[in-house]
Amino acid sequence: MISHAPKIAGYVAAALLVLFPLVYSAGNYDFVMHLWITAFYYAVLASSWALLAGYGGQFSFAHLAFMALGAYGAGILDNYVFLTSLPTGTCTEFGFLGTNIVFLPPSGTGDAAACLTAARATWPEGATVSRFPLILQIAFGAIVGGGAGWLIGTLVLRLRAAYLALFTVGLSEILRAVLSAEIWLTRGQAGMPMSPLFPDGITILGTTYGPAAKLPAYYVMLALFLGTLALLLWVARSCIGLFLRSLREDEDAAEALGVDTVKWKRAVFVLTAAIAATAGAVQGHYVGLITPNTIVLLQMSLVIAMAVIGGLENVVAAAVGAILISFALEFLRTDFTILGLEIDMTTWRLVFFGLLLMLTLRFLRNGVIQGALMWIERRGVGAETVAKRRAAEEAK
Repeated sequence: MISHAPKIAGYVAAALLVLFPLVYSAGNYDFVMHLWITAFYYAVLASSWALLAGYGGQFSFAHLAFMALGAYGAGILDNYVFLTSLPTGTCTEFGFLGTNIVFLPPSGTGDAAACLTAARATWPEGATVSRFPLILQIAFGAIVGGGAGWLIGTLVLRLRAAYLALFTVGLSEILRAVLSAEIWLTRGQAGMPMSPLFPDGITILGTTYGPAAKLPAYYVMLALFLGTLALLLWVARSCIGLFLRSLREDEDAAEALGVDTVKWKRAVFVLTAAIAATAGAVQGHYVGLITPNTIVLLQMSLVIAMAVIGGLENVVAAAVGAILISFALEFLRTDFTILGLEIDMTTWRLVFFGLLLMLTLRFLRNGVIQGALMWIERRGVGAETVAKRRAAEEAK
């Protein structure tokens, strides 16, 4: 029964997360819901990075770069691709299944919507213009991120340890510089605006929620979080996870035993990159803006620290660690006074966070959450083993 406790606790926790926004009614509802949505976002990133590094042994700093590619891929479709019921005759377009797909010029080339505005002025009443479907935007972002993961995975197959880390650091910085410089397409540091997850609102159980409502976004991110965990757990517990762990322990030995190391290194890059890109696309639509600063090295270090503190070799522990740290970093913003000295936590909270990371690396190499899970699962195993041996000896 003890060995099944973590699994039972996981199901209970998932049920509580589903019910939470329906029963929580405090005055800070929107703030708390925003914290949960952000925590789920980081949990997706940390758990997918844990699969890449903790299982596959591929220490990459490009995880947020894949996230940004997914977000910008969705953002480009959101800003520059529209569906119309009638041809414009002035924009770049083509017909598909009775609908016209219109491509607007990038915003840096002038009035991007000028051709569409001119066409609408001549259309009869009833003609429609709509944005590219949001679900397809997110899917496109995932494909962009996964494709980049395939390319990077192919390029870095021969690199290991520090060489891989340095390569991906350089890649992330190059991407951030490109996104900042190509203002004509990405709008640079000003950021690319993105429409809400539900631009026209949504009705759930008879209640209508507006575009800025937190509850629909909460359930979207929760679904992404739970779906990601289910997928990662399936991979980790399958033969694929076994192959990945063999890469982590000894890549040369794994290859000598018949494991296709090239195939699985590329596969784990593609999978984790696509997951990060999907999270980036959803988060971009939720926040309403995506900027190059989302992939600064500090943010990537935060995701890595979340995975390490939670438990690098357990995707669930990494996710739980990310959620707890997201809330802790927010609550640590509150200043307090010790012996008449006021502590400014907006500065010192990262010091406490760094101290926690150092203590974890020194004394809990498997992570805080993973260590607790292992203790629960193995509790009583020693006594049970001794009892079985005594019973076997007495039977003789």
